[in-house]
Amino acid sequence: MSSLFLIGVGCQGLTAEHDAMLTRCGLIVGDSRHLALVQEMAAEKQAISPLSSALESIRSGLAGGNVGVLASGDPLFFGIGRRLIKEFGSEQLLVFPALSTMQEACARFHLPWDDMAHVSLHGRKTSHAPGLLFAREKTFVFTDRHNAPDHLARQLLEYLELIEADTLIAGCRAHVAENLGTPEERLFSGSLLEAAEQNFAELNVLIITRPLATAESGPMFGLTEAEIAHSRGLITKDEVRAVTLHALRLPSTGVLWDLGAGSGSISVAAARLHPGLTIFAVDRHAEAFANVKRNIRQFGCYNIIPVHGEATDAFRGLPDPDRVFIGGSGGKLKGIIGESAKRLPTGGILVLNGVIDKTVAEAPACMAAHGLKVDLTRIDIERTTFPEIEPVKVLNPITVMTGRK
Repeated sequence: MSSLFLIGVGCQGLTAEHDAMLTRCGLIVGDSRHLALVQEMAAEKQAISPLSSALESIRSGLAGGNVGVLASGDPLFFGIGRRLIKEFGSEQLLVFPALSTMQEACARFHLPWDDMAHVSLHGRKTSHAPGLLFAREKTFVFTDRHNAPDHLARQLLEYLELIEADTLIAGCRAHVAENLGTPEERLFSGSLLEAAEQNFAELNVLIITRPLATAESGPMFGLTEAEIAHSRGLITKDEVRAVTLHALRLPSTGVLWDLGAGSGSISVAAARLHPGLTIFAVDRHAEAFANVKRNIRQFGCYNIIPVHGEATDAFRGLPDPDRVFIGGSGGKLKGIIGESAKRLPTGGILVLNGVIDKTVAEAPACMAAHGLKVDLTRIDIERTTFPEIEPVKVLNPITVMTGRK
């Protein structure tokens, strides 16, 4: 059976063992940098891009002999290895990894990487880079010319300015390794402000480091009303918050609208449970907007984007949601339900908590009129303590209305 040799090329180039394998190949596939290393070999050479053409050539080549594929570093770490396994299976694939670019860069900057998040923006788009790059205290990023380190640094700065995180701006560092293993290798370490003003070579990787938020190490689920910044008691109560999150059935990625966010308690809980979720916390009140930003900073929930304004005005600037929570409507409930239902995909969920009788009476019919299947759950809460018995505190009943599209 023919063999498919997948060879990782590190900073030291090809080894004698690699050369011996490649001389047995009728076809060698790779990018221009890697093919330059084997230009004297007799095998046919083909660029790995476009990938569809390369895969067809590999398939044809394997019918008549061995094929070599050259890739950077460890090809099973955000590399071509996953695709080759999918296309050709594991039986005839032999993998020879080098040190990954991540390992090389971390060694240069003396940064342990066992606790590091890894993100690939190579050939990908992201609607909210801070949510990805600030998810952990250290994040390694595969970049490309559209997601260059200076461009990403500017996005991070804009977000940190929005949430008024001056301490974080001062404490964040960007580390960029350019042209690793070549004579043009350059290492940069500096603040986000300094990184934003640089021009980096196209071949680079980025590492973002940030300080831990004040209460970031707290419980992932179960934050109390006393721990979350809010004003005048305007916060979804602990018990109701738990039921609401259950009703939302949050996906691990996607978009959540938190409309009439108030303190942002639902946003904070959702953000901590699902760091891959992008959450838009919308509120028209300056006091509530300030509380949302404070809670983002306190709990390190950088996948929350605070939006100041009326929900009906904010809709135009928001991406379509996978989930919607309506915590307040400012007297525009019907319009908010209508627009939310229109923008939800099939399978999307809208949750609305009703306190006053008018909302509970009108909202389900409005949700149903916009094509949602509605379930209602009434929550009655009584609180006391033990063994120090205190008078039972009875909270206002809440009706959780869940609409599924």
